Amino acid sequence: MPNRLPPVAAQRPVSTTLHGISRQDEYAWLKDPDWQRVMRDPGVLDPEIRAYLEAENAYKDAFLAPHDDLREALYDEMRGRIKEDDSTVPAPDGDWHYYIRYVEDGEHPVFCRVPRDEESAEEVLLDGNREAESETYFRIAACRHSPDHRRLAYATDVNGSERYQIFVRDIASGEIVDGPIEDARGDVVWANDGATVFYTVIDDNHRPYRVRRRRIGDEDAVVYEESDPGFFVGIQRSESGRFVIVSAHDHTTSEVRLIDADAPEGEPCLVAPRDPGVEYDVAHRGDRLFVRTNADEAVDFRIATAPLDEPGRANWSDWLAHEEGVYVRAQRLFAGHHVRLERADGLPRIVVTDLASGEAHEIAFDEEAYDLSLLPGYEFETATLRFVYSSMTTPNRTFDYDMANRERRLRKTQEVPSGHDPVDYVTRRLTATGHDGARIPISVLYRRTAALDGTSPLLLYGYGAYGHSIPASFSTNRLSLVDRGFVYAVAHIRGGADRGYGWYLDGKRERKPNTFADFIAAAEHLIAEGYTAKGRIAAHGGSAGGMLMGAVANLRPDLFAAILAEVPFVDVLNTMCDADLPLTPPEWPEWGNPIEDKAAYRLIASYSPYDNVAARDYPAILATGGITDPRVTYWEPAKWVARLRRLNAGDAPVLLHTNMEAGHGGASGRFDRLVEVAMVYAFAIVVTGTR
Repeated sequence: MPNRLPPVAAQRPVSTTLHGISRQDEYAWLKDPDWQRVMRDPGVLDPEIRAYLEAENAYKDAFLAPHDDLREALYDEMRGRIKEDDSTVPAPDGDWHYYIRYVEDGEHPVFCRVPRDEESAEEVLLDGNREAESETYFRIAACRHSPDHRRLAYATDVNGSERYQIFVRDIASGEIVDGPIEDARGDVVWANDGATVFYTVIDDNHRPYRVRRRRIGDEDAVVYEESDPGFFVGIQRSESGRFVIVSAHDHTTSEVRLIDADAPEGEPCLVAPRDPGVEYDVAHRGDRLFVRTNADEAVDFRIATAPLDEPGRANWSDWLAHEEGVYVRAQRLFAGHHVRLERADGLPRIVVTDLASGEAHEIAFDEEAYDLSLLPGYEFETATLRFVYSSMTTPNRTFDYDMANRERRLRKTQEVPSGHDPVDYVTRRLTATGHDGARIPISVLYRRTAALDGTSPLLLYGYGAYGHSIPASFSTNRLSLVDRGFVYAVAHIRGGADRGYGWYLDGKRERKPNTFADFIAAAEHLIAEGYTAKGRIAAHGGSAGGMLMGAVANLRPDLFAAILAEVPFVDVLNTMCDADLPLTPPEWPEWGNPIEDKAAYRLIASYSPYDNVAARDYPAILATGGITDPRVTYWEPAKWVARLRRLNAGDAPVLLHTNMEAGHGGASGRFDRLVEVAMVYAFAIVVTGTR
């Protein structure tokens, strides 16, 4: 099959000059001039652009058509590992147990409750499958019952744009008593009166900037409005139930306000004014706040306490001192216990402190690499902590942990209906050495029978941005690769916080090139250790990880057989120079502001994947996009593929798939999403010659 689509006559180059540097964006036409309206209604997309994207989809389909049987087999395998009639462990709240379940063939969750005595019938609060019946895309972002258990507030997205509608339903009658509330972000919090909700609103540039209060059936009132376009606003409820927490934050600075949930019409109380570079969040107990913060050079965060009546920073006193290399990721507060989730040397851990005695203990685990997550609960006056443990070989296991008696009770083990024996697989933790001596963790999964002699294909996943840690957790989907002889590896590179918050700082802004160098070092280490060979690696990443994919494709195309770039942030320089785009001002602390800073402009220009495509032999590339994606706009992967196709000196295929009915996360249904995963995996299998 030829590697080039027919030329598009409508290419309209745009020349710009900034900091005295002239540059040309030859595919600017792919950005619909009415793109903000497209986010709300993809049907209004410029017909010429739509035709171009649909032609690209057809070209991709033609390439994969001879392998449709493989795609179908992958889909069937992955679906066969999903327990279709599954449910979560019920969570107690007052007289009720709340839970989510799925039905056979159902794409969406069903939210339910039963009385705590479990003697009465189930009540269905919200049936996602019924709500989605007339929609091509449907996602429930939040579903919250009121403190008096009489009403339900929920937020839905019907096109993937992350622009939500909020509805309020009377549980007894099933009737909608308020809504739709338009242009919401998707977070919603109840006041304690059971009649008032708080929610956030997004502006015309898709930035959450305002908190509103609404008494059911009444007019809205603005509670807080953020004037800085670089700050996003969010809300949550304190675990104590006493406060609605309003946070304003960018990637380096935060500010918190508290609203008394018993007096919802009261004014928000500021905890501490924003200070550039200082991040903090709060939890409440009694007359004190517990403040998780990086203030006072606590790079990996510490926990302070502050009096509720004078919570300012001058009154923060250490409760948990900063320990370099031990990143305090999150805290949960109960009436008698404090729980923190930490990350040290690439692995998570849970530490529980008895607030009466001050005695702390860690919950221990045995595997070489694993993941932990704390599950939210409704009850504050409890000694039970719920968490989930998994590893790359061990399915999710949900535990209830008695913090007083230090006993854990297994409540649920993830079922794999088609069968899974962890003994058949091996997970390991390796360490690569970076260009500057940094120790880069790598999590590896393979079948016990795999030949580790350099002949195996390998999928190497990476992200490396925003301080997000990539967990060594269980995934049923990746078994379809591993069972076909692939080694599956995750590179825990700088830009993430896998080795502490300093690991993140060492891979952002002027140190961003460390992220790309670390990924390349991980690939080279896996080759040297016999896990794979040069040219046998499929590199995989999405969003900011897709930027990583574009960068390493430019830097070391010889290492890879395939580049799998999902919703890739590849047009970095143009995007960071366009202050009207949804994420640009909030992203400047992460990447730098090329509009005002010449050094930032030059640095971003040096690695921006789109700007550094050149006449070289590229590996096979599959890029994906979503037409209503507000995070990575659809034209970024489209422009990148167009330039790659024009300049690629080799014959490897360069393909684009644009989901014309979804946004950043792709298809919304749990089975529909597998169609896209099967496509990506089939491409990896084909181009690595594994089939």
